[in-house]
Amino acid sequence: MLCYPDRRSALRAGAAVAAGALAAACTPAGPAAPAKAAPDKPAAPAKAAPAKAAPAPRRFAGQPVEIGHGPRGRPGVALTFHGNGDPAVAKAVLAEAERAGARVTVLAIGAWLDAHPEMARRILDGGHELGNHTQRHLAINTLPEEQAYAEITGCADRLKRLTGSIGTWFRPSQTQYATPLVRKLAQRAGYPHVLSYDVDSLDFTSPGAAAVVRTVIGPIQGGSVVSLHFGYADTVDAMPPLLEELARRKLRAVTTTELLTP
Repeated sequence: MLCYPDRRSALRAGAAVAAGALAAACTPAGPAAPAKAAPDKPAAPAKAAPAKAAPAPRRFAGQPVEIGHGPRGRPGVALTFHGNGDPAVAKAVLAEAERAGARVTVLAIGAWLDAHPEMARRILDGGHELGNHTQRHLAINTLPEEQAYAEITGCADRLKRLTGSIGTWFRPSQTQYATPLVRKLAQRAGYPHVLSYDVDSLDFTSPGAAAVVRTVIGPIQGGSVVSLHFGYADTVDAMPPLLEELARRKLRAVTTTELLTP
């Protein structure tokens, strides 16, 4: 029987991290030595190292515009997270995934990246994927065309500014499936595919870690794309037993791109 540790109170309490570093610059005593460089030949300015760009979206031959799952014959599954909520909880989810050697796909809300821009690099540095979940997480299927397009491109612009890429995937907000219009707008914005899912964890209902694990493990199979969320203590607590059960079933949590790559 699996054990589901409860760390909800610890996560909610949190720990205030105080860090401060004081660097003292020392100058030698006595008069400075005369400069030897000719005054008409100033030193060249230092060049900043170019930022490493995140992967760009790609088209997968044979896959529909809206992808709900990957090939069923492979031993991989994609754990995909809606990027929102307390960054401390998000980092705890990522840490649990990394501890088990898992890689995930994060579909970030643009407003969340505005508030916590450091999370973009944290996700990518952990070996995970970062994608677009609209700018404000509105019910995108109900929006007029111009506003829906602005929701997609608004988040895409922030991702590009932070990482050099508009993100590997686009997932519509407040819906499992996009309308034909939203799919068309996503393609116009540069996303060949819309990412849906075939397993909903329902973790956003805060049912408890054990219930999250049962809800995912029941229908999951090779090639599944699972919908999960940052921001919930139950999700953090569910990660170790969920990943343990996946391993027992010989299923490995990989990025969505890895799931679909032959």
